[in-house]
Amino acid sequence: MELSCAVVGTGVIAGFHGEALAAQAGRARIVAATDIDAVALGAYAAKWSVPSVYPNLDELLDHEQPDLVTLCTPPGLHAPQAIACLSRGVSVLCEKPPVCSLAELDAIEAAAGDAFFATVFQHRFGSGAVRLRGLAGDPRLGRQVTAVCHTLWYRPDEYFAVPWRGNWEVEGGGPTMGHGIHQFDLLLSVMGEWTEVVAVAARQAKPTATEDLSCAIVTFASGAVATIVNSVVSPREQSYLRFDYEHATIELDHVYGYADHNWRVTAAPGHESEVAAAWAPGPAGVASGHKAQFAVVLDALETGAAPPVTLPDTRLTVELIAAIYASAFTGERVRRGTLRPDSPFYHRMDGTGAPWN
Repeated sequence: MELSCAVVGTGVIAGFHGEALAAQAGRARIVAATDIDAVALGAYAAKWSVPSVYPNLDELLDHEQPDLVTLCTPPGLHAPQAIACLSRGVSVLCEKPPVCSLAELDAIEAAAGDAFFATVFQHRFGSGAVRLRGLAGDPRLGRQVTAVCHTLWYRPDEYFAVPWRGNWEVEGGGPTMGHGIHQFDLLLSVMGEWTEVVAVAARQAKPTATEDLSCAIVTFASGAVATIVNSVVSPREQSYLRFDYEHATIELDHVYGYADHNWRVTAAPGHESEVAAAWAPGPAGVASGHKAQFAVVLDALETGAAPPVTLPDTRLTVELIAAIYASAFTGERVRRGTLRPDSPFYHRMDGTGAPWN
């Protein structure tokens, strides 16, 4: 049976959703879309052969019963839109960042019911990442020791002329929230639960209310330690992840998306054959991106399985974001699980306010 999908927000990112669903022809189709920009909505409907368009989400949900709604709107709209869908029993696939606070994420969880809420973290789904996660605990690699996760990107000042960018209320934060999130979500999917973070954040150069740079040291339940840098002030752009195990270093070097050739494996002296044997038989040929994740999302809808990137998965990532801001703005170490409703950083990523404001 062909699944029906509705797209909310028809800007640039919605084009990736259109492409991903077109690649699943016969399994799913877009039956409706909505956007406050009637011109953009009409163009999107024409490009992706969307039969029904609506001026707002409420009207769409009043007239349609899609199997899945994909949210491609600014971050500040995600929580109320997700709750509107979930309260009607409609599952949601939401673009990053999924929420602007832990409070919003908990409100979504409370509304979920039998429907699911999944987050678009497409870097989890490239074959290299799947292969590496499949080697968790493999003695041929040895135990996790340390990791590096650097999102060193550049955004010109005019990028922030879009009203919702660079502010806490609608975007929820700077590169820690909206840019580096892809890389360190992938890091967490490999490294597992984090336990503590100490961080700094700064507004170095950009005309924003949010940070344009953050640096964090994160300790994991395994005992491994990682450094995470999130930047939009780095002219030579690079997305770099490095996982050091006792017997191997595994690196991923790309910018906005990776394929198998972006991975590199280096064995410790004396461990070359066993590391090569561990890495060689894994899955191959799938690049990271929306197409890879959408295929798994549709599998979940068809079978009733848990969606890829569940609410607990998402919470691990969102809580790390909140903890980075809390540590950076208070100067304290922050342990996982301590940002509860009595903390200002549970309700807003900037807590009581960024120090430069």
